[in-house]
Amino acid sequence: MDESIWEAARASRGWLDAANGSGQTELTCRILKLTEEAGEASAAWIGLLGQNPRKGVTHTRADVAAELADVAFTALVAIESLGLDAQSVLDDCAAKVRSRLAG
Repeated sequence: MDESIWEAARASRGWLDAANGSGQTELTCRILKLTEEAGEASAAWIGLLGQNPRKGVTHTRADVAAELADVAFTALVAIESLGLDAQSVLDDCAAKVRSRLAG
């Protein structure tokens, strides 16, 4: 991934730390933010499918992708907020998946 993604995640963590502190309650909120973002991705998918008859089709695949990107970025910020390097954690996760796929 582009280095700017990791820089943005670290900068977002710093911005949140400065605004809200970095205690356990704040960390809890950052982790819970993932659920909020996942809900928005789900709502966008429902909107793409037109599953709400009152609203009809309200979203596109691009909207869903944007919401999923919010989930991914929020996760990176949460990892950084744990005091870990998000890039290393994600690299480790990808290696684990590649190992599983290799059999």
